[in-house]
Amino acid sequence: MSYWEYPRYVSVAEKKAKAAKKLKQLSKKNPDLKPVVLQGSAIARTWWGKAWNLNLERYADYHNRIGRGRSYVRHGAVLDLQIDPGEARAAVQGSHSSPYSVVISIKTLKKDIWNTILDQCQGMLESLQELLNGNFPKTMGEIFTHKDAGMFPSPKEIKFSCSCPDWAGMCKHVAATLYGIGARLDESPELFFRMRKVEMGDLIGQAISGHKQELLARASKKSSRIIEEADLSDRFGIELEQSFVISSSVSAEETVPVSPRKRKKTASAAQSKLPAKNRPGQKGSKKIKKMLTRKQAPTSKGAGKPEKEKNKVTSLAKKLRMR
Repeated sequence: MSYWEYPRYVSVAEKKAKAAKKLKQLSKKNPDLKPVVLQGSAIARTWWGKAWNLNLERYADYHNRIGRGRSYVRHGAVLDLQIDPGEARAAVQGSHSSPYSVVISIKTLKKDIWNTILDQCQGMLESLQELLNGNFPKTMGEIFTHKDAGMFPSPKEIKFSCSCPDWAGMCKHVAATLYGIGARLDESPELFFRMRKVEMGDLIGQAISGHKQELLARASKKSSRIIEEADLSDRFGIELEQSFVISSSVSAEETVPVSPRKRKKTASAAQSKLPAKNRPGQKGSKKIKKMLTRKQAPTSKGAGKPEKEKNKVTSLAKKLRMR
C-alpha cells in the first residue's frame, strides 16, 4: 500500500470480534482485567457518567477530537481500565494485534475549591444513596460541574499518553479511555472522588449535616400522643398490668371496637327485616319478648317446653295477627 492509499475499511462487527478475541486471550494471563462493557448503545446512563462526558465535550480543546473514541468504546476496544487516585490506565485494542497502553493523569482537586464545594453543598442531601444515584438537587449538580470552580477537571488539569504511533495530542485510544471512564462512573460513582483525590465522606458529612440536626431535634421531642405508664399510674392512682390476653374463643370481629353510631345503624337494619307486627314499638311486641325470654325451669333431656307456656304464646300471636 502506498503512502496516499487509505487503510482497509473494517466493519463494526469485525472490530467487535477482534476485541472480544483479544480480551479472551489476555484474560487467561491476567484474570484481573476490567474491560469497559456498555449496556446498550448509550455510553453513559447515569448523571455521573453523562456529566463526565459532557465536561469533556464542552471544552473547545477536546471537542473536535474526542468523538473519535466513541466508536472504539462502543465496540469493546477498551479491554482494561484501572482507576487509581489521580490516574487512569487502560489497554485499548487498535489496528495492531497488541493493544495500546494509555495513561491519563488528572491533577488533584485544589483544596480551596474543595472547601468551597463543601460549604455550598451543606444540607443538600438526605442520604449517601442519593449522591451515588445522582438524585440530588439541580443546584448541587451545578456546583459540581462549574467550569472554573467545580469538581470536574479542565483540559489543563488532564495529561495523557498513548503507545500508538499517532502524532495527535489526543488519539482515538485516549478518547476511548476518557469515554470509558464515563461508562465506569455509571457503575461506581465513588471512583470520581478517588481520581480527584478527595474524600467522599467529607462531602457526605457536610451535605447531610442539616438533615442530621433536624432528625436529632425531632427525636428529642416526645410525641403528645404517648403517655408514659408511670405518668398514668401517678395521675389516676392505679396499677397498670403489662399485658392482657384475648381468649382464642373470641373471634377477630368481636375484638374490633364499634362506634355507637355504627352499632345503632346495624341494629336498625336488623329490625327493618322483622315483620311489622313484631318491630319495637308495635303493640304486643314487648309482651311476646318478655314471655319468650322468661327463664324456664330446667327440664330433663329430650323434654319439650311446658304445654301451658306454649299455648299462651300461640294464642297471643293469633290475636295480634287478627288485628
